[in-house]
Amino acid sequence: MNIVVLAGGISTEREISIISGTKVCEALREKEHRAIVVDVSFGKEEMPSDLFPSAYDLDREVAYINSFNGQAENRKKDKEFFGSNVLEICRQADIVFLALHGENGENGKVQACFDLMGIKYTGTGPLGSGMAMDKGITKSIFRSAGVPTPGGVLLKKDNYSKKLEDYQMKLPVVVKPCCGGSSVGVCIAKSQEEYEKALEESFSYEEETIVEEYIQGREFSVGVVDGEAYPIIEIAPITGFYDYKNKYQAGAAIETCPAEIPAETAEKMQEAAVKGYQALSLESYARLDFMMNEKGEFFCLEANTLPGMTPTSLLPQEAGALGMDFPALCERLIQVSLKKYE
Repeated sequence: MNIVVLAGGISTEREISIISGTKVCEALREKEHRAIVVDVSFGKEEMPSDLFPSAYDLDREVAYINSFNGQAENRKKDKEFFGSNVLEICRQADIVFLALHGENGENGKVQACFDLMGIKYTGTGPLGSGMAMDKGITKSIFRSAGVPTPGGVLLKKDNYSKKLEDYQMKLPVVVKPCCGGSSVGVCIAKSQEEYEKALEESFSYEEETIVEEYIQGREFSVGVVDGEAYPIIEIAPITGFYDYKNKYQAGAAIETCPAEIPAETAEKMQEAAVKGYQALSLESYARLDFMMNEKGEFFCLEANTLPGMTPTSLLPQEAGALGMDFPALCERLIQVSLKKYE
């Protein structure tokens, strides 16, 4: 197949997206697909004469994409999100593998554009993407569907109280941007001073912030592919919590898959993951994150519609527990995504 792996962009997760895109492209090439990686926001100034070559210098292409890293902030000021020739390149592919992370990529806007243009792509459509990206909407839907989730409140930058008692909440709490990803801007506040500082940081990213009950305990993640829950993985940071640094710094967390929890608990968590996946109208694949307290009660935090895709990312590790290597998983995600178009 001729495949465009779309990566990069202008979100706070640009660099992680490039890594995901590089590894996915490499894996698809290994499976003998004619895959190329393209930066969604910078594209190519000229259309190549041979768009999907049999021989492809991936390292050179990634170096070209990385050369734009310092321009991402300025690019945000442009009205046009897509880079030069990106849409035309994507139209010529059999499918686009979305290796995008963060705001414009996971929030459904790219998916909606592709739907209108008849471009096939991996993952969830615009509706599910938009709902899952917004943690306030996600929390509301989880509550309605009976998916256990921490208590919390949505605050708006221009109208909120710094007094937790006004929201029937108390310290400690978790403060995080409503639509962010990769734990960017997430803080655990244990004092009033930390809480006010966390609000200030969160509102520096966007206009809405989630303040939710802090669940102290163990952290887990469950991949759901084509409506089926994969083995659960436990994430245990060496220090602190699973923030941006601990997600992407090698050796910063101990990851165990399958997670060492009672079979009954694992089954119920997987059922909750599938329930959350369905409630958010997700398609093809996603990853749902959980916390479990000392009583063994678990709570779903959020859903990731375009989870990290390197061989050591969480979803690939879960697939590995099923005997599926990284290239096979990438191929699997393409096949389940194509079902949308049958």
